This record gives sequence, C-alpha cells and structure tokens, in this order.
Amino acid sequence: MPVYTAPLDNIRFVLHDVLKAETLSALPGYEEVSKDLIDQILEEGAKICEEVLFPLNQTGDAEGCTFENGVVRTPQGFKDAYTLFAGGGWCGLAADPQYGGMGMPATLNCVLQEMICSANMSFGMYPGLSEGAYNALFLHGTQEQKDTYLPNLVSGEWSGTMCLTEPQCGTDLGLIKTKAVPNDDGSFSITGTKIFISAGEHDLTGNIIHLVLAKLPDAPEGVKGISLFVVPKFLPKEEGGAFKPGARNGVSCGSIEHKMGIRASATCVINLDQAKGWLVGEKHKGMRAMFTMMNAARLGVGMQGLGIAEVAYQNGLAYARERLQMRALDGPKAPDKPADPIIVHPDVRRMLLTGKAVTEGCRALSYWVGMALDRAEKHADPAEREAAEELVSLMIPVLKAYQTDMGFEIANLTVQIYGGHGYIREHGVEQYVRDSRIAMLYEGTNGIQALDLVGRKMTAHMGRYLRHFFHPVGDFIESGMADPQMQEFVVPLAKAYSKLQQATATIAQKGLKDPNEAGAASVDYLRMFALVSLGYMWCLMAKTAQEKLAAGADGRAAFYESKIHTARFFFEKLLPEADARFKAITAGGKTLMALEAANF
Repeated sequence: MPVYTAPLDNIRFVLHDVLKAETLSALPGYEEVSKDLIDQILEEGAKICEEVLFPLNQTGDAEGCTFENGVVRTPQGFKDAYTLFAGGGWCGLAADPQYGGMGMPATLNCVLQEMICSANMSFGMYPGLSEGAYNALFLHGTQEQKDTYLPNLVSGEWSGTMCLTEPQCGTDLGLIKTKAVPNDDGSFSITGTKIFISAGEHDLTGNIIHLVLAKLPDAPEGVKGISLFVVPKFLPKEEGGAFKPGARNGVSCGSIEHKMGIRASATCVINLDQAKGWLVGEKHKGMRAMFTMMNAARLGVGMQGLGIAEVAYQNGLAYARERLQMRALDGPKAPDKPADPIIVHPDVRRMLLTGKAVTEGCRALSYWVGMALDRAEKHADPAEREAAEELVSLMIPVLKAYQTDMGFEIANLTVQIYGGHGYIREHGVEQYVRDSRIAMLYEGTNGIQALDLVGRKMTAHMGRYLRHFFHPVGDFIESGMADPQMQEFVVPLAKAYSKLQQATATIAQKGLKDPNEAGAASVDYLRMFALVSLGYMWCLMAKTAQEKLAAGADGRAAFYESKIHTARFFFEKLLPEADARFKAITAGGKTLMALEAANF
C-alpha cells in the first residue's frame, strides 16, 4: 500500500526560513497573515489531504467514473469528501472575502494544491477547475455575473470548467466551430461540441458553470474572433438574495473518456445545443479572458507535477529502507539480516537523491513564483505589480513544463526502485506514472510551453521579462562569490547562468533570421532555464541551512545538513545537464528541419 505524509517540515523551511512568507502581511489585504496563521492553515490542509483524500486515491482509480443516461457519477467516497472539503472553506482559500473566500495569499494556495495533488490528483481536478472559472469571472465578468456565480463557486456549492478544445482543434483554437448567436434579451445561444472537458459533468455539486469559447456571427477569422461565454448547466434563479439552480440549460454530457490515468476525474464530451450563455468581457476578446484561466491552470498543473513527484519520492524512500536485496558493495550494513536494505546501493541512492533534489528545488521555485503572484495582485506600487506580473508570466511555462516532466520522471524512478513490485497495481506506485503523464499534455503540451517561453516571453518588451529573473540571480551570484562557504554552490550556478545568457542571445539572433531555429532550441532552452532556476533556489536553501547551523540549529542539525548535502548532489549530478542542453542549442536546428517529411 502506498504512503503519504504532507512534508510540513520542508514546506515550513521554504516558506518561513528561505522565502520569509510572513512578509506578505505588508501587502494590502494580507495584514493578518502571520507565521502562526500560515502554520495553522498548513496543518489543517495536511490533515484533510492525509486523512480524507489520500485514502480515496487507489480506490478512486480502480473504480473510475461511470456514465449512464447522461449522468456521471464519481467513485464511492468522493462526494462525501468533496462536501467535507468545501465545508472547510478550502474551495475559497485564496478567494476574495467579498464573495465568501478566506482571502489568503496565492502562495498558500500553491501549497494546498501541492498537498492535494500528492494525496489525490483526480480529486484535485474538481476544485482546481472551479478556481480557474472563479479567476476568469472575477477579473473579466460583469458585476452581475460576479454576484451570480462567485459566491457559489467559492463555497463549492457550484463548480466550474473551461471549455476550449474541440474535435478538430486543441492548441490551434482559431479553428473552433462553436457558434454564439445573440438573443433579444442580451444572452446568446451557444451551439457546438467540446471535448476533453475536465470535470465537465459529475455528481459533486448542484450546478456546473462552463466557461466556453465560441465565435459570434460577425467574428473575424482565427483567434481574434474568439469570445468567452459563461454557460451554466442550470440557469441561476434568485431566491432570498442568493442564486440557486433553476431550469436545465441546453448543456449535456455526450460521453466520458476512458483514460490512462486520473480515472476518478471525469473527462467529458460536452454538447451545447442552443445553450443560453452570457458574454464575459468584450466580444472577440475571449482569449485574453481565457488566458487568465489558463495561466492559473498552468500553475496548478505545475503543482500537480510537484505533488506527484513528492508522493512518488516518499514511497520510493520507504520501500528502499525496507526492501532487503544483496549486500552493500563495500561490505554488509545490516549483518543481522539476510541482506542489506536497497538504500545502500549507489544506483538506488542516485534515484532517491534525484527525487529529493528535484522535489525540494521545485517546491522552493513554485512558492517563490507564488509570492510573486501575490505581489502582482496586491502590491501598492503599480510598478512593483507590473514587475511581479511579468516575472510570473515568464516563469509559468518553465514551472508547468519542467515540473510535469520531472513528476513523470520521478514516478518512473520510483517504479524502478520497486523493481517488479512497482509494476504491480496493488503497490500503488504505477498509478503515479499513469496519473502524471497527462500533466505533460493538458493546458498546452510541454512543447507548446517551450515555444511560449522563446516565442513570447523571451522576446517581450525587448527582453524585459527576462531581466526580472536574470537581475536577481546575477546579483545573488555577485554577492555569493564573496562568501567562502557558498563557493561550491555559487561557482557552478554562475557558469550555468552565463551559458543561459549565451543561449538566450544565440536563440534571439538565430531566431530573427529563421523562426525554426528558435523552435528547434525551445525545449532545450526551457530545460536549461529550469535547471538554472533550481540552482538559484538550491543556493538560497543552502545559504539558509548554513545560517541555521551557525546559529545553533535548534536541535535540527540533521535536517539542515541534509539540505546542504542535497544541494551538493544537485550541483554535482543534475546541474551539469545544462551544459548538454547548451551544446544542443548552439548546434542549431538544421538537422531537425533538413530531412524531408517523406523520408522519415
């Protein structure tokens, strides 16, 4: 049976010791955020994830969702768990108190998402999609739309979806065929078919609010002709100052997909037959509003990668400590037993340390970006808000792609640690491989994230987005070089950082002449960017651990020494991949594009 314990010690180390998350209390609206409050939220969130969601993960995967006569039912226990989850206010952790939310920082929402995804990734899809719908309506909806939908989304009584993909188009949304025809009452009749709609139909909530991309009759071609509409499953009716589900709208589920993973999350074909909807934002400007959902969703998917990596690592570690096979190469370590635990073997240690270094590095990076998101939303200085928003925009494709790549890789490593037992369903770790695979695909495949990084973010405003990352890293390297204790970490970071800058210049120069050059380098560039980002995080963590040890360690010397050791592993064994990526980038894209399609 798999195990999961929320890694609260590691989470607190990053939030309190490294990033000083309690300083968020200086932002308007977060005045009550304190270390004690953060810890209280962490402990309660961990409790529901460990005790309620995690026990349903394997059973939910085995049972899956069922579809009969247009009705989707989630696995046994999910509805009760959702009711408990929503009743605890978790659907509105970071939502505006005006609509019933807790008003907590986005950073804490990132932490909660990590724990949910470790405990039960399928379950996390339902409130995760609602959060995206909330964000889009909060930022782009009319006041009437906010009053109608947001309180119910925040309470969890209603849930949300994002309906983008159609049978003929996924990434290229300009090809959508769903139509929106104006009605005399200001609403629109929406007709079309959407596929791959996560949480599109289920039995957890009384209503489902679909955010639907469609085209008006006068829409221009391509993405410039897309509008966004809110289309409820049941038309809201006002009762006693609150909105309740009313008449059934023309929205139905045609089928559900039978999937490789996240089987307890309903992935639906949604048919819209003259369904009544209302325009969100301006007509033909739907992509701008939808990107609000997609950016939040991409950050959430990045947290899925981290969550799976964490729970996979925990299970690999537990198994490696217990499984007895052979003797250590340098002599027995457990002479009283018939064999040594496999954690003594170098290759098993390589796999475990890879999981530990990547997971802890990605956690720091995720929360660092989460704090930037809070500054982007709340800082009193418009210039600071803009700078933070641009940093978040730059980092989202990096987080989404790298963390989901590594979530899948670490899940695979865990199966390898288990050997043949990992391939057997009853042990539970093969599910992590299946569940994690989708995260590399949805909300834009990881190849699309790489194109977004080099094609949009790298070039934006003459490289201004990049400077929000390059400048703090460069400043840290400059100051760190003067600290003898940090040399072993700062020197390799400085070398990788310098090559990242060179790679940036190379791609910019070649890409101007031939866009295929930028495309050919994009995946290697994103991976290189991620490795340098993790290097920066590991420097921050190593420095913090050194300071804690120098101050007496408060009885936690082993914890801080483990951080420093893991930092050494990262810089010696993982960061060198950046050199190989740099060589691939500078080799150019000629060999990718020269072969005729017929000759593959």
